[in-house]
Amino acid sequence: MPHPLLPLLRRARVVPVVRTSTAALAETACAWLREAGLTILEITLTTPDAIPLIRTLAAEPGLTIGAGTVPNAQAAEACLRAGAQFLVTPWVDADVIHAANQAGAAAMPGALTPTEVRAALAAGADVVKIFPASSAGGPGHIKALASVFPGVPFCPTGGVDAASAPAYLKAGAAVVGIGGKLVDEARIAAGDKPAILRAAREALELANA
Repeated sequence: MPHPLLPLLRRARVVPVVRTSTAALAETACAWLREAGLTILEITLTTPDAIPLIRTLAAEPGLTIGAGTVPNAQAAEACLRAGAQFLVTPWVDADVIHAANQAGAAAMPGALTPTEVRAALAAGADVVKIFPASSAGGPGHIKALASVFPGVPFCPTGGVDAASAPAYLKAGAAVVGIGGKLVDEARIAAGDKPAILRAAREALELANA
């Protein structure tokens, strides 16, 4: 049975992947992205103090917060206690998937090959992250995977941007993960809010075209 979060992800079509060198920059990025209309956010654990930020954001009405680059079950449990509603890994980690399943959160492990996709599904994945998407063949790779895994919700990330998002969605992706211009650290540090808002709105418009 599909996870209840899946329809929300399909409607959103774009999930910003927030990865910055400080928690303050991540917090600013999230505030600006939310202002642009993006309400599903992935906070990667490579960002300093990511779990307190997840806790703060998860408490805000209207936001759906996930944790990314979750390294192990212990980190997964901490993210879930903080309110994360989905857990993302760049690889298949059965312990992290199990933690998400037990808590009712969505498990989004990373895979690249058909063998890895099958392993992710067998371990209990709700969505399969395809990473790194652009260097592995781009939309063509997603189309090939979708042909042998019909109905499996894929989320390509890694080199995906607003311009390429429509091609990934047309190829069979349920949703795409985008960092890049959406979370441009130099612009955020410079206080260039209009640039981030433009990038976010462009991503939304192209993905929903």
